[in-house]
Amino acid sequence: MQRFTLITMDIATILTKYKHIAVVGISDKPERASNGVARYLIQAGYTIYPVNPMLNTVLGHECRPSLSAIPPEKRDLIEIVDIFRKPQDVPPVVDEAIAIGAKVVWMQLGITNAAAAEKARNAGLDVVQNRCISVEHMHLVS
Repeated sequence: MQRFTLITMDIATILTKYKHIAVVGISDKPERASNGVARYLIQAGYTIYPVNPMLNTVLGHECRPSLSAIPPEKRDLIEIVDIFRKPQDVPPVVDEAIAIGAKVVWMQLGITNAAAAEKARNAGLDVVQNRCISVEHMHLVS
């Protein structure tokens, strides 16, 4: 199994260059990894855009059902799409990430999807798979 895939930028550069992150599959349950990672990202100075069709708000931020449902003035700011979804649910998220002009698709620890990663790379996005964004930030940036 491939640990991660990355095309043009290394992870440290991604995490220092980009500050606007959509968290797709976020949970409102504090014990869930997506919630803990989002809290960490906020504390580290990132702006998050929660995405979950089952929630209205998370961590004091309005939650949207999809990337395309985020208002254009906010959607245009999104640079990283951080995915907390099952591997088979990743392709439509990647399609939306490409459509909104994101720069990076980041599949969290335990999540890989070779076809979706290839599609993102072919569209010019950097791709990280099977890595936790908060762990990488702690090790490389903070």
